[in-house]
Amino acid sequence: MRERGTLIMLFEQRDRIVLIGDSITDCDRRRPVGDAGEGGAGHGYVELADAFLQSAYPELKLRLINVGTSGHTVRDLHGRWESDVIEQQPDWLTIMIGTNDVWRQFDRMTMPELAVPIDEYERTLEELVVRTKPLVKGIVLMTPFFIESQRADAMRVEMDRYGAVVRAVAERTGSVFVDTQAAFDRVLEHMYSAQLTWDRIHPGKTGHMVIARALLDAVGFDYNKRA
Repeated sequence: MRERGTLIMLFEQRDRIVLIGDSITDCDRRRPVGDAGEGGAGHGYVELADAFLQSAYPELKLRLINVGTSGHTVRDLHGRWESDVIEQQPDWLTIMIGTNDVWRQFDRMTMPELAVPIDEYERTLEELVVRTKPLVKGIVLMTPFFIESQRADAMRVEMDRYGAVVRAVAERTGSVFVDTQAAFDRVLEHMYSAQLTWDRIHPGKTGHMVIARALLDAVGFDYNKRA
């Protein structure tokens, strides 16, 4: 690891960093995998994080690979884990999943089989992390989020419960934890949610920058570093 002042940069020379999730990660990435650079990883936080990393740490020659898929839940991740994670042979893996696991409880109330109950969510997420951890240098677990400042909102309450599960799994497995919801909450103290998103789920460019910075902060990115 590289130490600069009090910061420890977790990513090292030529690390392959695979990022998996749902539509918030997908962002129209290329198929079958979205290699970052020139839009290959879509138009969201993955490309933004890559731009930061390449501009500040060009000597590391990092490779970010986006395997997010729109509409997916943790149940779907389980089904494609071998091809989209294990076969990609990552050095680092970031996981941000849970939005659809919760959302289907609210927008498809007549189809409860589409939602993922919190106990299944926790069990499946931890199973995937435990299975993969011996194969990688580290795993970053990012909470799902709801871009809504009213914490009593029913969907916000449920999303916070799933976020607490991510924190617990991260603690039990020794994974890096990113409180993505908290990162949005800091911005929501000064901005109305509609300035960040049209549906309180899919962020615009500013929202994706919030996610990218939360991820970079967690891995020890030095904003003062010059190439």
